[in-house]
Amino acid sequence: MRDDADGKPVVEKRGRPDAAPSRTRRRFLLGGLLGSGALLVGWGVQPPRQRLHTAEPLPVEQGAVALNGWVALNPDGSVSVVVPRSEMGQGVHTALPMLVAEELDMPLEAVRIAAAPIDKIFGNLTVLRENLPFHPDQRGNVKDGAQWMLSKIGRELGIMFTGGSTSVKDAWLPMREAGAVARAMLVEAAATDWKLPAAQLRTEDGFVIGRDGRRASYASLAARAAEVGAGIDASDVKLKEPRAFRLIGKAAPRRDTPAKVDGSALFGIDARVPGMLYAALKMSPTIGGTVASFDAASVKAMPGVTGVVDISSALGARAGAGAGVAVVARSWWQAKSAAAALPVAWNAGEGATLSSEAIFAGFAAALDKESGYTYFEAGTQDVANVAKTVSAEYRAPFLAHAAMEPVNCTAQVADGKVRLWASTQVPSIAVDVAAKVAGVAREDVAIEVMLLGGGFGRRLEGDMVAQAVAVAMQTAGRPVQLVWTREDDTTHDVYRPAALARFTARLDASGSILAWDNKSASGAIGHQYFPRNLGLPGIGPDKTTAEGEYDMQYEIANQRIAHVIVDSAVPLGYWRSVGHSHNAFFKEAFLDEVAHAAGQDPVSYRRALLAEHPRHLAVLDKAVAAAGPVPAGRAHGVALHQSFGSIVAQVAEVSVEGTDIRVHRVVCAIDCGIVVNPNIVAQQMEGAVVFGLSAALAGEITIADGRVQQTNYGDYPVLRMDRAPTVETIIVPSAEPPEGVGEPGVPPIAPAVASAVFQLTGQRLRSLPLRLA
Repeated sequence: MRDDADGKPVVEKRGRPDAAPSRTRRRFLLGGLLGSGALLVGWGVQPPRQRLHTAEPLPVEQGAVALNGWVALNPDGSVSVVVPRSEMGQGVHTALPMLVAEELDMPLEAVRIAAAPIDKIFGNLTVLRENLPFHPDQRGNVKDGAQWMLSKIGRELGIMFTGGSTSVKDAWLPMREAGAVARAMLVEAAATDWKLPAAQLRTEDGFVIGRDGRRASYASLAARAAEVGAGIDASDVKLKEPRAFRLIGKAAPRRDTPAKVDGSALFGIDARVPGMLYAALKMSPTIGGTVASFDAASVKAMPGVTGVVDISSALGARAGAGAGVAVVARSWWQAKSAAAALPVAWNAGEGATLSSEAIFAGFAAALDKESGYTYFEAGTQDVANVAKTVSAEYRAPFLAHAAMEPVNCTAQVADGKVRLWASTQVPSIAVDVAAKVAGVAREDVAIEVMLLGGGFGRRLEGDMVAQAVAVAMQTAGRPVQLVWTREDDTTHDVYRPAALARFTARLDASGSILAWDNKSASGAIGHQYFPRNLGLPGIGPDKTTAEGEYDMQYEIANQRIAHVIVDSAVPLGYWRSVGHSHNAFFKEAFLDEVAHAAGQDPVSYRRALLAEHPRHLAVLDKAVAAAGPVPAGRAHGVALHQSFGSIVAQVAEVSVEGTDIRVHRVVCAIDCGIVVNPNIVAQQMEGAVVFGLSAALAGEITIADGRVQQTNYGDYPVLRMDRAPTVETIIVPSAEPPEGVGEPGVPPIAPAVASAVFQLTGQRLRSLPLRLA
C-alpha cells in the first residue's frame, strides 16, 4: 500500500482569467499557513495520506471479509459500506452507499450501512479546505496551493464532521475509490483462480463473469480477494466515466424512510441502556451567568431523585449550555420536576446588561470607525461620471436552530471506560470531549452515533456530551440520559450571529454600476467554535462572516467587500447555510434596490451582470421560465445566489393581505454539479425553502437584561404545514463534480420574498424577519 494515492496538486486554469485577490488576503492566507508551521520542508510537497485503509482492521460481523476501510462482503452476498457521516434527514445513508455500489457493480438493495469507527481516513477534508476565503472565480497557484495544504492538514486532523454541505462532495472520490478497489480485488481473485487475464472478466450485480460464461459471486470470492488483491491501491484502478454510471444520477428511494415511518428508527433520544438513569437541567437564565449556590437537600427527597450534580466545570467558555446544575432521577419526568423545584442562586455576571439594542448599536459604532478586513477588492471606489448613488443598511437577528429532537446525550462511565449514545454531527469531537471530561484516553471512549432529529449545525457542538459525561461520572457506573427541555434548547443555543450591513452603489447615467461598496459587522463563529470544540485559537478573519457578499457572482469592475468582527458575548454557532443565510438577503435585496434606482427590471439587470457566468445565467433563466406568468393579485420575487459550490435561483410567488405575507409557490433551480440522487436534491430544496421561510417570516432571537426572550415554538415559530408553499425543483444538468445540496436552498428565499413584497406594497424591507408595518 502506497502513501501517495492522491498524487500531486494540479494547477488548473479555465474560464475567466485569474481574478486578482487583494494583497491583504493573499498575505493573510500564506502567512497563516506559514505561521502555523504547516509548510514544513518536504512534508508540504507530499500528497495527503491515503484514505483507503483504517489504522486498525475494520470491525466486521462473523464470516464477513473486509476488503478495505470502507467495504466488507458478507456471507449472504450483501455488502456492508461504512458511512462516516451522520444521517440527519439529508439522505447520506442513501447517497453515500450509491457511490460505493456504483463502482463495485453491486445492486443498491444489497448494500447495508455499517457504523464508522473513529479513524482519520473518515475525516472531512473538504469542510476545512472550503473555509479558505477565496473568490469562486479565482484560479491559480495561490488558491491551489492553499487548498492542497488544507487537505493535508485535514487528513492529519481526521475530524469526522457532517456539515457545510460537504458529505457527498468529500466522499465523491474516496468512497468511489473504495468500491473500485474492492471490485478490482474480486476480479483479481477470479482471474487467479480461473487462470485468466483480468481484462477478460467483467462484473455485474455482485458477480464476476468471464467471457466463457463462468460466474462467481462476490461472497464466494471475498476471502480469496483479500489474499491476492491486498496490493491493489486506489492509484491502480480507474474510476467509471459518468457516461457509464448505472446508479449515480438515477432516482432511488430513501433507505431511512421505512424505519422512520414505522417508528423503528432510533434517534439519540431513543437510546435505552439497562439500568439507565435520567438527568434534567437548571441552567443560568442569563448569558454567561454562574452558579452561586444551590440547595440539593431540598429536592433529594422528591420521587425518584438519586443525585444533584453541578456540571458547570465540564463546559468551555461560550458554550450554549453555560453553567448549571443537573438533577438525576429514575425517570426523566422525575428529574425534570425536581430540577424545576431546585433552588439555585445565580451570579448574573457581565452578561446581565446584554440587549439586542446594545448589540446592534455596537455594530453600528464599529462600522462607523473601523475599516474591517477586506475580503475582496477589485478596481477602485474613486470613480468618475457618477449620476446616482444608492445606499442602504440591512440587519439580521440572532437565530436558534430549533431542531425537532431536543438536545440530548446518553453516557456511561465505568471501569475507566466511557460509552456514548449520541445524535451528533461530529463523533470524533464528541469522543475527544468525553475523554477530556472523564480524564481517560481517547481510545477508551466508544460511541454509537444515532440518527439525528435535525442538526442544522447545533449538533456540531460538544456541550451536551460534556454535561452527560460529567453527570455519569457521579452515578457509580450507571448510564445516564441527559435531555434538555425545549425551553433549555431555545434559551441556551449557540446562535446564528446577528449582523448589520451597509451598502453603497454608484451608477452612471445608463444605470450601470460603476462601483459597489459593502461593509458588514457581526460576531465570528470561528472565534468561538474552534477554541471550545477543537482547542484551536480563534483568531484572524472568519470567512463565514462575509461569505455571500465577497464571493458574489455579479461582474462589477469596481467593488470592495469588508467585514468588522465585533466580539460577541452571545454564544455563536454554525446554522444551516451559515453566513450565506443573511448575507444573501443583504446582497440580493440591495441589488434589487439598485435595479429599481436604475429604472430596470431586476431580472434583466441581473442577466446583464452575468455575461461571463453562463452557469449562473442558465440557472436564473430556468427558474424564471418555469415560474411562468404571475397570477392576479400576486407578485414574483427573484433571487440568485451561489453557496457551498452550488448555484440556486428561486422565484417566490407571494401575496399580501394587510400585514400578512403569504408565499404560495417557490420555483427553485439548482446547478450542483453531477447529481448522485435527484430525489434527494429535490427533497433538500423543499426542506431548505421551508427552513429559510421560517427564518425569513418569523425567526428572531432577542435579548434583554442578558436573557433570551424566546422559549419555545410558541414565540419562536417554524412554518406550519398550512403555510408551506408548493416547491418545484429544477435540476440543471452539469458535468462538474458534485457540490453542496443541504444548505444552498436556504439563502435565496428571503430576498426573493422581499422583492415580491416590494412589488406588491412599495415597502422596502431591510430587516429580517420580514414584517410589514
